[in-house]
Amino acid sequence: MDQRIQRINGRNFRKFGRVIGCDGKAGAAQEKNLFCVVLREHKPLGWRIACLLVREKSIARLECHDESFESFEPIKGRSLLFVSDKKEHGSIRCFLLDRPVVLYKGVWHGIVTLGRETEVKISENAKVRCLYWRLGRGIELSVSGIKSRRARKKTR
Repeated sequence: MDQRIQRINGRNFRKFGRVIGCDGKAGAAQEKNLFCVVLREHKPLGWRIACLLVREKSIARLECHDESFESFEPIKGRSLLFVSDKKEHGSIRCFLLDRPVVLYKGVWHGIVTLGRETEVKISENAKVRCLYWRLGRGIELSVSGIKSRRARKKTR
């Protein structure tokens, strides 16, 4: 038995499992989010584990999965999770994603990073039907907080 304590990496852990993350794929499209399926199981019920590399600081749409629960589990960085149980702008709530959560089926959601990028582990059904809700001009982060682009007025 090897008694040394090792730091896990993809190479030394390959025999036992997979490291959860988007490592090695992070170079693509530096300003867009990146979704990487880490593991997929098709039998008997079907599910998958994935990582979302969040790079966006604004949301133009929310999505929901009416046939799947979905977990969001922070790995690295800080992010905000926007959720709504109704397709109404006044129902959108914002939470600091500082602990793992599971969303109910049919909850509208979107995520933004508070830094350069954030990594979040996701578990959900292997096949997910996505419904999208376009938010008009969207929601963006600013130094003073969260603003709806839709409600912002131009001043001269």
